[in-house]
Amino acid sequence: MVTRATPSTVELTQGGSVRGEVLSESAERVVVDLGFTILQVPRDSVARIVKDAASTATDAITGADLYSTDPIARTQSVKDLVNGIGDRVVLVKTPSGLGSGFIIHQDGYLITNDHVVAGETQVTVTVFANGEKGMDKQTWENVKIVALNGDLDLALLKIETPDHRKFPTVPLGDSDELKQGQPVFAIGAPLGLERSVSQGIISLRNRLESGRMYIQTTTQINPGNSGGPLFNLRGEVVGVNNMKIVAAGAEGLGFAIPGAVLKAFLKNRDAFAYDPANPNAGFRYNKPPRPEASPPKPL
Repeated sequence: MVTRATPSTVELTQGGSVRGEVLSESAERVVVDLGFTILQVPRDSVARIVKDAASTATDAITGADLYSTDPIARTQSVKDLVNGIGDRVVLVKTPSGLGSGFIIHQDGYLITNDHVVAGETQVTVTVFANGEKGMDKQTWENVKIVALNGDLDLALLKIETPDHRKFPTVPLGDSDELKQGQPVFAIGAPLGLERSVSQGIISLRNRLESGRMYIQTTTQINPGNSGGPLFNLRGEVVGVNNMKIVAAGAEGLGFAIPGAVLKAFLKNRDAFAYDPANPNAGFRYNKPPRPEASPPKPL
């Protein structure tokens, strides 16, 4: 009896996928048996290979780290993804400004940027859901700050609901798999324009800027997008939108915090726990100025 290997889905860097039995892999190509023909896919065109296995389904369950993954996520159009996961992106408001965020756990845990909520104690979150009569917009005022880290510019919040409501969530992807030129898109509230979608590509996966590692993207990132998700075409969050470079003649210079950094923040969230009893919790202070060096005295 001949035993066939487990079928796999080969995700492509430019979008789309092929499904079949992977016969061989090398540095140059991946060979896939589609059943009716054999296909050779150049290695640099392969984003990742997802093998079907019953055991991998447990990876999609949210664990102690508060986030989930989706090993069977498939490539879709931006339109379909926005319709399917757009209600997991939220608007975060404080008395001094606003930003975006996204829900990662069904109990109401969500991610945004530290600079969106730093120094604040009053935070509201607006959730947009597709109801029977159109868009259902609900604002929650009882929002708890769980953890903050100014150096990473990440914050973990929790919507406290009296009925212990369960929220739909987004999975986290692998930012280390990103390739230059790979399509990505963002959902957020630039300048308060809620539920705005912008699309671009990965310019560079690992751009060092001001001592931090970022994903550089041509996706439009504007004030109000801060803290919102950067998605791949499988609907996985691969980055947290953070900033853009503003300069004369500069366009398409958006930056997102890598998903790998977000996962490390969540796994170590107890180290960044917010203490409301500490008046300094959540606040960041500017570094003190250095004294100017005295000019040399003439001899």
